[in-house]
Amino acid sequence: MRYFITLSYDGARYHGWQIQPNGISVQEVLNNSLSTLLRQPVEVTGAGRTDAGVNASMMVAHFDTATPIPSNLDYKLNKFLPSDIAIHSIEEVSPDAHARFSAISRTYHYYVITEKSPFEPYAYRYPQPLDFNLMNKAAELLYQYNDFTSFSKLHTDVKTNNCKITLAHWQQVSPIKWEFTITADRFLRNMVRAIVGTLIEVGRGAITIDQFRTIIEKKDRCSAGTSVPGNALFLADVKYDNSIIKE
Repeated sequence: MRYFITLSYDGARYHGWQIQPNGISVQEVLNNSLSTLLRQPVEVTGAGRTDAGVNASMMVAHFDTATPIPSNLDYKLNKFLPSDIAIHSIEEVSPDAHARFSAISRTYHYYVITEKSPFEPYAYRYPQPLDFNLMNKAAELLYQYNDFTSFSKLHTDVKTNNCKITLAHWQQVSPIKWEFTITADRFLRNMVRAIVGTLIEVGRGAITIDQFRTIIEKKDRCSAGTSVPGNALFLADVKYDNSIIKE
């Protein structure tokens, strides 16, 4: 039987979602917790791979079991897991449903603050003036392209750097805080943080909108801006076709 598990986590003390040889990961903690509670080996597969320090207000993963799970597994799992990982739901899905490959879209949020804040661990403080209107005009160019090699981590194992971005927009959510929302069918490693870093270059006047377009077209990571810190990045939503959920 296959189940989808929806969870959220604070990524501060983890080396990302995926199991790593040099540090603890969210996937490892979840594998161990489920295996202990279900008394059988369990491995979860996530909808994506968040990097070290990156958070998720919504992550989806799937796992398989030989027998039905207890109806209160979500409650037991929340009692068992550390406080920085929370389970929101566990649903049985079709046997061929896949947390990663069945996803229709993913949405990330990135937060920038312009002044000191007690919530700074979850935002990137950038005290210099930024022109967010100009940054939005640059972000609109992303809709015109599919190849985002310029914003991808080098030497990854993906077969293509093509993605379809359907939303990329900055909005002010408080007097000192701005939220960047980006939605696509898939994302490359480090892609959102590299895009945000390059849009900040536009916002501070270091590059023009035309130069931002040239950076995309060069398909060269070295031409883009520096990646912004991961602590301000959240995986916010993962969409699926409802037909994969078993009634």
